[in-house]
Amino acid sequence: MNRYEKAAAAAVALMLVAAGAIFLYAPGDALQGPVQRIFYLHVSSAIAAYGCFAVVLVGGIIYLRNESPAADRFARAGALVGVLFTTVTLVMGMLWAKPIWGSFWTWDARLTSTLVLWIIYAGYLLVRRLAESGRGAARIAAVVGIFGFIDVPVVHFSVTWWRTQHPGPIVVNNALPAE
Repeated sequence: MNRYEKAAAAAVALMLVAAGAIFLYAPGDALQGPVQRIFYLHVSSAIAAYGCFAVVLVGGIIYLRNESPAADRFARAGALVGVLFTTVTLVMGMLWAKPIWGSFWTWDARLTSTLVLWIIYAGYLLVRRLAESGRGAARIAAVVGIFGFIDVPVVHFSVTWWRTQHPGPIVVNNALPAE
C-alpha cells in the first residue's frame, strides 16, 4: 500500500468514525428528534461535493489550456468523488424528508437542482467511460465538467432565489439569535 492509499484509507476510517459519532453522541433536536442528526452527513456531503466539482472545473480548465493528462485525471477523480458525495446528499435528504415532510421527494428547487447536478456529473463520468479514450474524450469531458459547474451556485442559492420547502440558511441574513 503506497502513501496515497494509506492516506485514503485513513480518511475513510475517520469519516466512518465521525459518522458513528454523529449518531451516538450528537443530541437530537427538540422539534425533529433524532432524525435531525442526518443533517450532519447531509450538509457536509453537499459541501464536499461542491469542492469536488470545483476540482473538476479547475482540472477541466487546465486540461483545455495545455492538455495535461494529470489535470484530466484530477478532474475525473473529482467528478467520481463528487457524484458519490451528491448521492449521499440526496439519499440523506430523502431519509430526513420522509418523517418531516411526509414524502421522500418533492420537486422543490433545491432538490431538483441537486438532482440535475448529479445527472450532469454522472453524465460526465459516462462520457469518460463510453467515449473513445484519448484527447477527444478528455476534451469533451472537460467541457461538460466546466459547464456543469454552473449548477453548483444554482443549487447553493436556490433556497434564497426561489420559494422552497427546503430549509434555508441559518448562518446568513442575521438568522442567528442575538447574544
